[in-house]
Amino acid sequence: MFMKTAVLLGTALLLASCSYVSDSLFPRRSTTPATAAAPPPPALPPRPADGPAAPQGPVLTATSIAPPAVTPGVNTGTFVGQKVSQLRQELSQLQSNIVTQNQRLQDIRNQVSATSQRYHGTIAAIQSRLQVGTTPGNPVLVNQRNVAQAELDRLSSEINQLNALANSVASDSAFATFVLESARAAFGLSGAIDEDHRQLVILEDETNRTVVLIDRLLNELSEDVSRQTAYVGNERANLTTMSLAIQNGELIGPSLANRAFGPRSGLAAPAAAPADQAALGAARRPLVVIRFDRPDVPYQQALYAAVSRALEQRAQAAFDLVAIAPNRGTPAEVALNTNRSKQNSERVLRSLVEMGLPANRVNLSSAQSSEAFTNEVHLYVR
Repeated sequence: MFMKTAVLLGTALLLASCSYVSDSLFPRRSTTPATAAAPPPPALPPRPADGPAAPQGPVLTATSIAPPAVTPGVNTGTFVGQKVSQLRQELSQLQSNIVTQNQRLQDIRNQVSATSQRYHGTIAAIQSRLQVGTTPGNPVLVNQRNVAQAELDRLSSEINQLNALANSVASDSAFATFVLESARAAFGLSGAIDEDHRQLVILEDETNRTVVLIDRLLNELSEDVSRQTAYVGNERANLTTMSLAIQNGELIGPSLANRAFGPRSGLAAPAAAPADQAALGAARRPLVVIRFDRPDVPYQQALYAAVSRALEQRAQAAFDLVAIAPNRGTPAEVALNTNRSKQNSERVLRSLVEMGLPANRVNLSSAQSSEAFTNEVHLYVR
């Protein structure tokens, strides 16, 4: 016999509004036989415990690059000797640039580290307050959220500094290649003495080592920029979701954008919504049902938990959001209920976007049901 399993989404919805998660969509592996008892409500994501230090941003590369000094030489008086002296001066200037750029890199890294610590300290204060519960739209938390946003903007500015430094190092890399090719070409010039060639060998070796150092500096800059850019992008998504949590006065969790990754290519196209809820239910079971039978239904936390669990099972999942209106009463009443159900579904869609779920992962539609007694919003996984 087929057993329907359902999970109540939040104690606030127990008496009047009901939301549930279907385990048949994402079956769990179990070594015990299935029972008729309803599964426990969807667990919220783990929250940080009070006391531990706030997490920091991604680790920056810590290598400090210091090129060796250029070996001095003597001017032999030949044309080649003059060329060697000129190349030695250019190499010395190049290495001086590397020292300056490396010091600039260390300064920016220190700035990034300090900014990241301030940002995470502010975020930890917000999360601690939300974890124990607070008033919706608490102005203290709103101000702290603005401070955190300013720190993220400062991190973005520091990433721009890293990019500008990388461009400067890339320019020196091209110049180092020119010096190396000039030193190699000088071996073919006529009128040189043995001392000229001996100094050219030393100059070529030191230029090669300088080129290696510049390449290493470029690689470290590239890694730093890549890590910090991804980090700031993720934190912006988390901060958007935290704004919703501040608005509700309770901690929700990290942004769904960190789980809802990957292109939509390969996903099945959404099917047309059937005209009746029964036809829809016969094909698949909803992940979440929200009944809007009273004002201000507190569905956000339960909705986040259900969608978060779905994305843990299948990160590239897409969703169908269906507004269900009761097909009861006069034609005017049916039209009014249909309009209200659509408004409710748009409200749920905005909540999902604020939680970090990309809008292109959700298909919005509407239907009428003769079995529904109030306006409902159903969320399906596809």
